[in-house]
Amino acid sequence: MVKLQAGALQSNLYAVDNSIARAHVSVIIPCYRCSETIGRALASVATQTMLPKEVILVEDASPDHGLTLKALNEQARKYVDTFDVKVIALEPNQGAANARNVGWDAASQPYIALLDADDAWHPQKVEIQYKFMQGNPEIVLSGHDAKIVADDSQPNWPLGDCDFKTVSKTSLLISNPFVTPSVMIKKDIALRFDPAKRYVDDHLLWLKIAFNDYKVAKLILPLVSIYKPMFGASGLSSHLWAMEKSELDNYWILFHNKNIGFISVLLLSLYSLAKYLRRLIIVRLRRAAFVKN
Repeated sequence: MVKLQAGALQSNLYAVDNSIARAHVSVIIPCYRCSETIGRALASVATQTMLPKEVILVEDASPDHGLTLKALNEQARKYVDTFDVKVIALEPNQGAANARNVGWDAASQPYIALLDADDAWHPQKVEIQYKFMQGNPEIVLSGHDAKIVADDSQPNWPLGDCDFKTVSKTSLLISNPFVTPSVMIKKDIALRFDPAKRYVDDHLLWLKIAFNDYKVAKLILPLVSIYKPMFGASGLSSHLWAMEKSELDNYWILFHNKNIGFISVLLLSLYSLAKYLRRLIIVRLRRAAFVKN
């Protein structure tokens, strides 16, 4: 560990010409029925100590009679003097993986930073991670720690020194060390999210990046707020069995790509199923405690 110092496509472009020092980063936010949370997410981007040059909002055909798209356009106008904003509307809905790919392909900057519409970044997230990526050009993907926050507050906790560690293929196989809104990636790699996957598509991409011999690192510093439990609460993370099947499928994809052997698939699958059973127990205990209260 090393220590640092502390389908159919419609597009609208809201441009800004600003002399403030900026990170050469395109922020990609997939948006699905997020009219109530997108304001919080974008506020966390707008208060960065080093602003990104571009934010791309990808509206993934939300079935809400245009409510989400209206909110995105309103937010884009709100931040017209803060950063460039692209609003992209997709039709039909194809899932977050495809939405992120669309944003990725539309990005103009050399680094991609991923954010979900219901999460928020610490004000120093972009500056710390961007400077880390610039100072370590051999790193293609980096992520960092997250905090689960019970209220609706913006993240602004004090930060100490930032340690980091490289992430091996083996550790990536055993578990996913990154929540998606912690990740920054070099734009010019050829790999993308698997658009056929609705679950655990992020972990599969991290694995493919590592098995293509790109270097991956983790910053040991919490720089994003997550406003719900990591699994079993709402959204895609609530579909535990579907997530488990997709994780198991990821191992077979790696096997067919000749990244891992058959014995590895079996051992990883058994370990994954054990983790799934643990999650089931945690969710049931959590729900029982909620009912009791």
